[in-house]
Amino acid sequence: MNQQMISIGIIVILVGFALVFIGALKGIPKGDTKFAVGGFIGFIPFGFANDKRMLWVLLAIMAAVLFFILPYFWK
Repeated sequence: MNQQMISIGIIVILVGFALVFIGALKGIPKGDTKFAVGGFIGFIPFGFANDKRMLWVLLAIMAAVLFFILPYFWK
């Protein structure tokens, strides 16, 4: 289990780098940039965003992550 979690973490980091690199190559104009940042306090997801729709997407993704990762901790 520990090796799987490390592998998942490394994959998530690499995907993040790839998305940033693709975004930099795409050259998005300044006014169209949207962002969302989220995290967990215990098992409670929270997030901040400059667009309401992105905030709901972020919270949905975080809830899905919590739903799939939580069973690993209850063995």
